[in-house]
Amino acid sequence: QVQLVESGGGLVQAGGSLRLSCAASGNIFSINVMGWYRQAPGKQRELVAVITSGGSTNYTDSVKGRFTISRDNAKNMVYLQMSSLKPEDTAVYYCKADGVRTSWGSVVPGRWGQGTQVTVSS
Repeated sequence: QVQLVESGGGLVQAGGSLRLSCAASGNIFSINVMGWYRQAPGKQRELVAVITSGGSTNYTDSVKGRFTISRDNAKNMVYLQMSSLKPEDTAVYYCKADGVRTSWGSVVPGRWGQGTQVTVSS
């Protein structure tokens, strides 16, 4: 019922920028928290940044000052502007939605997107 689709990944040189987008669709009345996570080869998935419906944000230390998360509540979209990219930012980036309330009033479990690859070359 609720699907997330990421876009915007790709190959970029170190120091460059990319903007990721994630669109949530389905029976959605509201989404409490939207966020970005990433998983590098051989590593666990980690939180990158999250944003609440009210606009409060939280970032992992390694991206503070370089990445900016934003969202459009009306469109059920979340974005991740990534600047000053480093090779260690290379990973599959996943979008997640938590606290998704449907038009029926129910709250569905957290949903993940399929991921988008970000590769930063040195």
